Amino acid sequence: MPDSVILHGDMNSFYASVEMMLNPSLAGKAIAVCGSTEERHGIILAKSEAAKKAGVKTGQANWEARQACPGLILVPPQYDQYVKYSNLAREIYSRYTNLVEPFGMDECWLDVTDSRTFGTGREIAEEIRRSVREELGLTVSIGVSFSKIFAKFGSDMKKPDAVTEISRDNYKDLVWPLPASDLLYIGRSTAAKLASFGIHTVGAVAGTDPALLRTWFGINGVKLWYFANGTDMSRVMPSDFVSPIKSVGHGITCVCDLEDDESVWKVILELSQDVGHRLRVHGLSARGVQLSIRGTDLGGCQFQCRIPYRTQLPSELAAAAYALYRDKYDKKLGVRALCVRGIDLISADDPAQLTVFADTEKLDRRDRLEVAVEDVRRRFGKRSLTYGILMGDLKMPGDGRDLVRMPNPMYT
Repeated sequence: MPDSVILHGDMNSFYASVEMMLNPSLAGKAIAVCGSTEERHGIILAKSEAAKKAGVKTGQANWEARQACPGLILVPPQYDQYVKYSNLAREIYSRYTNLVEPFGMDECWLDVTDSRTFGTGREIAEEIRRSVREELGLTVSIGVSFSKIFAKFGSDMKKPDAVTEISRDNYKDLVWPLPASDLLYIGRSTAAKLASFGIHTVGAVAGTDPALLRTWFGINGVKLWYFANGTDMSRVMPSDFVSPIKSVGHGITCVCDLEDDESVWKVILELSQDVGHRLRVHGLSARGVQLSIRGTDLGGCQFQCRIPYRTQLPSELAAAAYALYRDKYDKKLGVRALCVRGIDLISADDPAQLTVFADTEKLDRRDRLEVAVEDVRRRFGKRSLTYGILMGDLKMPGDGRDLVRMPNPMYT
């Protein structure tokens, strides 16, 4: 059976490139797209090639980036434009195949195995690269290979505006010498654990007994072995494929630190309103809650728990999340950011086993009340009906400072 032909397209310095394309006076300069310093979202989201060469890194605080590159130009993000050009790039990809699987806003896999009328994989990649540059004014690096993982390696090898082909003849020379941390899904802690066993390269992962990797990392260890050996044959999903939602969450970085339990409860309750609403929109119920907290020291921690019965109710989600904060978090660390997630999701229509202690009549009344609240908000606006404790803006007790400005939700 012939090999699949997989492409991986990665738009180069995507956010920054869109900004320079929209404002030609920025072209060739050291620029960085960043969050607002005033609202404490002041980190680098993307940087141009010139900024990268000067030492600017994604995730740096704005002030650190300016120290690395004194002439750095900071620009605010324009997400509507990034979405627009992401969709335009996918339209170009779709000229060659309907098997286009997004991997974030600026990356996609394409399966062009059955697109031979357009040429070889490399020829298609070169044509896409030219079309993106000429039609959108942006550049894309494309990897061509027989697996999704190796195609992604290829798109990372030459930037910007390049095509790299990784074949069965050259993958050991090109891929195996790379750091193990370059392998997809190997994060900092996994890389550190591999290093503790003397495994530092992709080739070393490939040469490790998969049974050992399974012992260390579970089933994910075996997947890493497949990835490193090029034997992972994961399919590229069609463009209309919708990945099942595994969690629904909402999070914020507060404009000022939360200094007391009441303020934390208010923010958790506000976040839970959106989580409950979106669970209902997607016809899902949560059987667990996860709370992520970032302290004033910028360290982060995460707690989760099961709940006695599945729910969409914001009050139930908030109560479980607050209990995690109250019982498990070291309050001396302060609270800078919070995220509430509904996890372990099932269809709201699936039958559920309640505990013998559950007050089913009370739960049914609360559910019917929430349906009525949702209807009022749909007709008259999100803030038309809310808890008394959340009336008005979320303020810091005592001095009236704004606590939060709510951002967009998160789905995984």
